[in-house]
Amino acid sequence: MEKLDSFIVDLKGMSEDSVSYRWHIDDDFFSAVQGPEVKQGQLDVALRVKQTSGTYELSFQFEGTVKVVCDRCLELFDLPIAAERNLKVKLGETFEDDGDIVTVPSEDGTFCVAWNLYEFIALEIPIRHVHPEGEPCLEGLDEEESESKDVDPRWNELKKLLNNNKKV
Repeated sequence: MEKLDSFIVDLKGMSEDSVSYRWHIDDDFFSAVQGPEVKQGQLDVALRVKQTSGTYELSFQFEGTVKVVCDRCLELFDLPIAAERNLKVKLGETFEDDGDIVTVPSEDGTFCVAWNLYEFIALEIPIRHVHPEGEPCLEGLDEEESESKDVDPRWNELKKLLNNNKKV
């Protein structure tokens, strides 16, 4: 948990209406969070905390890459991510996360944003993971090499049937 101490925001101790934080997160962050979706990445994060009438508006901006496994070739590749996300936090009696507003105990007055940041990053990853267009998938596979291999003769017979159907 020590690795995530820098992600604790002191809401109660804010002396100004707005405070900014900056972090560079890497593989150490993802291993400390222990989330299931993302294990590796390099991102720059900016957080702006603005106090407004009893609530705190947290505005996250992050940009960088995360490593994901390609669904086609099963190789790791860097997926670019850039997004902005907002979160509202208020002080109350007990910790509560109802989706719209997170309530943190007013006696403590601090809020660790590490897990929320991790979730925001994970939400930016598309369901389908494929190499970006123009980036080769299965680099080790040479087209000439794959064409020169012997073809199973059954496939040639099936192609003849396909060609016969086109003539009809």
